[in-house]
Amino acid sequence: MKKIVQQSKKYVAGAFVGMVILLCIQAKEVDNYFEISKNMEVFTSLFKELNTYYVDPIQPGKLMKKGMDAMLNDLDPYTNYITEEDVEDSRFQTTGKYGGIGSTVRKKDEYIAISEPYENSPIIKAGIKAGDVILEIDGHTTKNKEIDDISKFLKGSATTQVKLKIRDGVTNEVSTKTVTREEITVTSVPYAGMIGSNNEYGYVRLTQFTERCSSIVRGALDSLKKANPNMKGVIIDLRYNPGGLLDEAVAIANLFINGGQIVVTTKGKNTEWNKEYKTQNAPWDEKIPLTVLVNRNSASASEIIAGTMQDLDRGVIIGQRSFGKGLVQNLRSLPFNAKLKVTTAKYYTPSGRCIQALDYTHRNEDGSVGEVSDSIKTKFKTKNGRIVMDGGGVDPDIKVPAKESLGIVNSLNTKSFAFDYATQYVAKHATVSSAKDFALSETDFNDFLQWLEGKDYSYKTKSEESLVKFKEIAVKENYFTAIQQDFESLQKSLSHDKKQDLIKNKKEIIRLLQDEIITRYYFQRGRFQNQLADDDEVKEAISILGDNSKYKGLLGVK
Repeated sequence: MKKIVQQSKKYVAGAFVGMVILLCIQAKEVDNYFEISKNMEVFTSLFKELNTYYVDPIQPGKLMKKGMDAMLNDLDPYTNYITEEDVEDSRFQTTGKYGGIGSTVRKKDEYIAISEPYENSPIIKAGIKAGDVILEIDGHTTKNKEIDDISKFLKGSATTQVKLKIRDGVTNEVSTKTVTREEITVTSVPYAGMIGSNNEYGYVRLTQFTERCSSIVRGALDSLKKANPNMKGVIIDLRYNPGGLLDEAVAIANLFINGGQIVVTTKGKNTEWNKEYKTQNAPWDEKIPLTVLVNRNSASASEIIAGTMQDLDRGVIIGQRSFGKGLVQNLRSLPFNAKLKVTTAKYYTPSGRCIQALDYTHRNEDGSVGEVSDSIKTKFKTKNGRIVMDGGGVDPDIKVPAKESLGIVNSLNTKSFAFDYATQYVAKHATVSSAKDFALSETDFNDFLQWLEGKDYSYKTKSEESLVKFKEIAVKENYFTAIQQDFESLQKSLSHDKKQDLIKNKKEIIRLLQDEIITRYYFQRGRFQNQLADDDEVKEAISILGDNSKYKGLLGVK
C-alpha cells in the first residue's frame, strides 16, 4: 500500500511539473503574441502620423519597402521581401527563364552597353552586338541610369517589342532597332566536353541549380559517354555556382550514388522543416572516379554536392574552401502577389555536419557577423573514417591556391578597356580559330599595348591604399609633420610604372582579353572551353583521376 502511495506521489509530481512547463510555454507564446500585436499597433500608428503630418509628400510603398528590408537585414542576407515587380526576377533564380532580349548589359561611361548576348537571342536577331551602346529604350534615355533600372525596361513578356536607339560600338553610327522579346532560357550547363591528353575524362560545368538541371547534367554525361565509351573519370565543376534548388542537388548526387542514401537533412524551428532527403533512383554510374571543383563562391546546393561526395568518400573535392551557406530558404506567399523568401532551416550533410560559416544569431556590438569560432567546431567522420569539420564551408581534399585579383587587371576590366578592345578586335577579325584553340599572339598583345597608349588605367595597389589610410590617421593624431619626409620617400618607392605592370602581368592580361574576345564568337560555352587550357584546378583533377593509387588514398580506401 505504501509503495502504491509513493508511486502516486511521483505521478502527481510528474504531472505537476509537466503542467508547469506547459503553462510556461503557453505564457511565453502569449507574451510573444502580445509583443507582436503591441509593436504592430505602434508601427501602424507611426506610419499614419508620418503620412498625415510629414512636411513633404511621402511614397508609402517605397518607405515601407525600406522598413521591411531593414527589419529582415537584421536576420540574415537570405531572408528577403520580394515585391510583385520583382517576382519575375525571383522566378529566374529557380527556373533559369525570363522574358527579355537575351543579353547581359554593363555600364559604359554615362550609358549602358550590350555586354554578353546569349546564343540565338532576340538581340542578335535584331542585328545588335556586344559593344553597342543603348542610348534610349522606347524613347526614354538611358543616360546616368542604373543597370537594375535598365534591365526592368528590357524585360517583358515574350512576343512584345521594345525599340532601342543604338550607337554602334565601332562606327559610332546611331540607329533605331526593334527587338521582339522571347522567353529566354539560360542553361545551367553552358559547357560539357571531354578533356585530358587522350580525351578520357568527362567535364561538366554547372553554373546554377535550376529546374531540371539534374536531367541536363545526366543528358550531358550520357552524350559524352556515348561518344567516348572508355571514359575513365568525371569532373563536375561547381566553381562560382551560388546554389539553387535543393531537390536538384539531391538528384545530381543520385547520379553517382545508389538510391535510398541520405544526401541532406534539414532541421528548423518548426518540425515541418525537419526532413531527410534521400536519393530515389538508380545511379548513372556509382563507380566511375569522380572529382568536384569548388571555390570560395561555391555555395548552398553546390556545397551539398561537395559535402555529400566527401562524406560518402565518393569523390575527391579540389579547389578552395567553399562559401559556407548551410541555410535553407522557402518562398511564402504574401498579399498582393508579393513573396517572402525566408530561412526556415539549416541543412546537414550525411556525416551530420552543418557547413554554415557565419553565425547570424550572435552579432558583434557593431552589428557585424562573425564566423563560427574554431573552438566550437566539431569533428565528423566520413564513411571511410576521414576527419571533416563543420562550421565553415567544405574544405577540399586537395587545396589549389586561389588566383589573387590583380590591380592592373581589375582596372582594365572595370574601366572597360578590355571590353572595348574586344569590340575593336572583332571588327577587324571576321572569324577566329576554334574556341578550344584560340589564343592571342605576341603581336596581338603588343597591338593592345599600342591601343592602350594615352588611356588612363591607373590604379592604387593595396600598399598604396594602406599608405593613404596611414596618412589620414597620422594627420588626425598630429604626427604627420614629423614623418612627412619619410612618408613621401616611401610613397615614391611604392609608386609603380604602369607600362611595366602591363608587361609583368602579361599572362593574366592575355587571359582577360581572351575571355572577352572568345565570348564574342562562341558565347559563354566558348569562354569556358577556352579557359580549360590553363586552369590549375582542372589540371589537378586530371592528375588525380590519372593516378588511381593516389585517388583511392585521398578517399581513405584501404
